[in-house]
Amino acid sequence: MRWWGARVGRGRRVFVAGILAVSALLGAACSTSEEKNVSTGPGKAGELRVLAGSELADLEPILTEAAKKTGVTVRFTFAGTLDGVQQVIDGTTRDRYDAIWFSSNRYLSLHPESAGKTATETKVMTSPVVLGLAASKAKELGWSSGAQVTWADVAEAAGAGKFTYGMTNPASSNSGFSALVGVAAALAGTGAALEQPDVDKVAPQLEKFFSAQKLTAGSSGWLSDAYAERSTGKQSGTKVDGIVNYESVLLSLNASGRLPEPLTLIYPSDGVVTADYPLTLLSSATDQVAEGYRALVGYLRSPDVQREIMVRTHRRPAIPQVKVDKAFGPASLVELPFPAKLGVADGLINTYFDKLRRPARTIYVLDVSGSMSGDRIESLRNALVKLTGADDTVAGKFQRFHGREEVTLLPFSSSPESPQTFTVPEKSPDTALADIRAAAMALESGGGTAVYDSVLQAYDQLKSESQGDYATSIVLMTDGENTTGSRLDGFKQAHSTFPPRLRQIPIFTILFGEGSTDEMNQLATLTGGRSFDAREGSLESAFQEIRGYQ
Repeated sequence: MRWWGARVGRGRRVFVAGILAVSALLGAACSTSEEKNVSTGPGKAGELRVLAGSELADLEPILTEAAKKTGVTVRFTFAGTLDGVQQVIDGTTRDRYDAIWFSSNRYLSLHPESAGKTATETKVMTSPVVLGLAASKAKELGWSSGAQVTWADVAEAAGAGKFTYGMTNPASSNSGFSALVGVAAALAGTGAALEQPDVDKVAPQLEKFFSAQKLTAGSSGWLSDAYAERSTGKQSGTKVDGIVNYESVLLSLNASGRLPEPLTLIYPSDGVVTADYPLTLLSSATDQVAEGYRALVGYLRSPDVQREIMVRTHRRPAIPQVKVDKAFGPASLVELPFPAKLGVADGLINTYFDKLRRPARTIYVLDVSGSMSGDRIESLRNALVKLTGADDTVAGKFQRFHGREEVTLLPFSSSPESPQTFTVPEKSPDTALADIRAAAMALESGGGTAVYDSVLQAYDQLKSESQGDYATSIVLMTDGENTTGSRLDGFKQAHSTFPPRLRQIPIFTILFGEGSTDEMNQLATLTGGRSFDAREGSLESAFQEIRGYQ
């Protein structure tokens, strides 16, 4: 679940089994499409074109029934909330979508450019962001169900190394951003919307809290899957004691039977930030579409349907007539204030990256073989340049390389070339970012394709470097099949002999050109990473998407 949502729009798909499986289930009453296939022009009666977060695919059975009862067919296009915000404020949603439906409209509402772009919003369901810990760990900490725990207690225990957790990237996923806002607001204790001095004041406590974050993800769904798979040893990668996520995701995990022990949900007594899933009509929608919208939301907010949403999705009802089931936590939760200024919200995210969280260390293993000549090498250069701060869009401005981050470019063709490593300082990063841009623009194509020798070279470099407390990953981009040196089987054998700290380093692979989809997926799965498809979209989007996992 992303901030945001999983970015499946913008003309490309992310290769995630869960999303693909859910998408396959969607029928005529609730269909998905990529943006390039979205119908354009004024909306028509009986149809609602919705730009939405991909987590809403779990509403398919309910929306199928809604189509029968109301005559309104929902046609989803999945995108991240930041992408959605950008499209709303720059006007590209007009004549393409009739509504948006993300976990929250709070960030959108902070943008002055959004004024007049939306008409009516209706809350359909809710889910607070809370901490879920393995039951044994919660008991060890004295945080079993019913215990009074504050975010300050959680931060103190995290700083003391008493537990570890996973959380989504606040610039990619609303659950991560909500957690960041919630912890900061609770620690500030002002009862009012955060201001930058509040953030600065509680920064030491926030650092303690984020020191325990050992797993990062770009979506809530991938985070929960990774937690489950790693808990059972089915997936490589760092194991953690719990995750910060939506209550609905944590309850779904407990109900899935996939965990070796259930999660105990911790509802901090000083408050939470709650997603309210407002189905929002755009002001450009036609009168006929608006009439269908009203019929649909009336159906979705009816008591019987609210109960069905609660049972099927583990989200709370949005109307007071339907009581929260006993399987949920406290029926009444303290709601923490959201920032009232765009500068404060953006500043909080940048503070997270530049000061609070563990810095990222990434080796980019980049194919510059002969097949990359022409437009492909130019696309690669541009994709890397965008990460140096050249993208000032709503989503792009947070995907830049951040303070304290270590970036290594390792180009390869017939053999790996000499790596170049750059460290971005916390203050005055411009020189380092300019150096990365220059190195990216200097990439030239030619030669064969030594994929696995080059990936092994990346591990060799990480083996020789000081360990430090980094969020380490490898990004592999290749447009062709391996032609030189080690093969996949040889890499697997070598990987099995690595010490645990190296085996836990994920590889994020980018599917591009004629590269082997099967081998890239195997490589990502083996290392606890993920594959991203740039064949129908762009390298720029793929590189930016990966930033959510670093």
